[in-house]
Amino acid sequence: MNTPLRKVGMTMLVMVTLLLVNATYIQVVQADDYRTDGRNRRVLLDEYARERGKIVSDEAGQVLAGVKPTDDTFKFRRTYLDGPMYAPVTGYYSVLYGAGGLERAQDEFLNGSDPRLFVRRLSDMITGRDPRGGNVRLTIQPSVQEAAYNAMVSNGYTGSVVALDPKTGDILGMVSTPSYDPNTLASHVSQEQEDAWAGYNDDPANPMLNRAIRETYPPGSTFKIVTTAAALENGATADTRVTNAPQVTLPGTSATLENYGGATCPGSTLHDALKYSCNTAFAEIAASVGKQKLEATAANFGIGMPDLEIPMSVVPSGLGDLESDAALYQSGIGQRDVRLTPLQDALLAATVANGGIAMKPQLIKALLAPDLSTIEEFTPTELTGDPALSAANADVLKDMMIASEENTSGGGKDASLKIASKTGTAEHGSDPKTTPPHAWYTAFAPYDDPKIAVAVIVQSGGNHGLAATGGTVAAEIARTTIAAGLGGG
Repeated sequence: MNTPLRKVGMTMLVMVTLLLVNATYIQVVQADDYRTDGRNRRVLLDEYARERGKIVSDEAGQVLAGVKPTDDTFKFRRTYLDGPMYAPVTGYYSVLYGAGGLERAQDEFLNGSDPRLFVRRLSDMITGRDPRGGNVRLTIQPSVQEAAYNAMVSNGYTGSVVALDPKTGDILGMVSTPSYDPNTLASHVSQEQEDAWAGYNDDPANPMLNRAIRETYPPGSTFKIVTTAAALENGATADTRVTNAPQVTLPGTSATLENYGGATCPGSTLHDALKYSCNTAFAEIAASVGKQKLEATAANFGIGMPDLEIPMSVVPSGLGDLESDAALYQSGIGQRDVRLTPLQDALLAATVANGGIAMKPQLIKALLAPDLSTIEEFTPTELTGDPALSAANADVLKDMMIASEENTSGGGKDASLKIASKTGTAEHGSDPKTTPPHAWYTAFAPYDDPKIAVAVIVQSGGNHGLAATGGTVAAEIARTTIAAGLGGG
């Protein structure tokens, strides 16, 4: 073979090798990227040719997200029961915009591609049976979700309600208002989807934001649950003497911190301080406990956890830097840089209710095959491995929260509910003194056998303006939710 032919042969060999390498890279290395690319219409048509699995509520099995056959290119359309009410729970499933929320977190199981459904897919192939996705059973109780959502919407409130089973971590209700209707995003008419998407995303009220798990707020006095727990774990008792001064000076500054309305605290014990929510006492308590112990206690409530999933991801709550005694004073009453999600705030009450042990919040009860047989059940799991406070101290704190509820105003009071609670009125904004505060309320009931823990935030006090408090605004929403969870709603 002469030299020119050898060169041509080598060139062709290199070209064939490059083609093989490129084909291998595309078909093996990048295969999953191409398969999941939203522009891959063949994958999209294949997915919509299968009946997507249902999302159902607790053991009652109410279908929250179902499907119906269509006569267009896409054979099935997603349908949502009471779309806006359950949107923070279900998320959305759209031809143009993919999936969000639980629809995204459990997409492989719902569309049938999950490895746990392999035997079912193989059986469908052999028998010629129409392929279907798996079903997801949730922990949500429709009565709780409906009561919380309707209470928020009827008042026109922006905010969130989260209800938990304190013993298991099951999420019984998760509401965010204002909300959106995922049915509009499930339309098979492109223009309808585009109009809905643009409308929701251009709305300054941000209806697609799941405030329960994707937004953090200053918790105000509900954070005093954490400060109290840290004090009790550091040797304090309900009878420990604390200041009842109407105001204190922040260490190293000339600024002052006051009780609500500038009032002198009616009592001078730790029990009194929580009952009457005395800021000055908790400011000094936080400083005496110190940064490390306050952070450690907060962490055992779940605050600061960076990777919490329910299975949707939850943005971390946090305390800020706590770089000085002045910062500790302000943080001890849930202000300065302290930020909690409503889910985390519900965990404060739930942890006390469960004897000081925080349980991992979970939204999924079980994964079911298309024939409704159980593939996997989710069992209760401790959140951090270490108690936030001892069982004995949890009982002491529970008694303080019972006293706090007795001192809390607002509608929906019913002696038969046996609630232990803590309110919060949280300043925020660039000019907090002229900005309506967030109204908080976190509680559990019955206090002698806890079955439900709830947190409510009403952003910027709803329609109560600067006069808003946790008791006058948020408490009635929570009590209505609790009543529904205990069978009285």
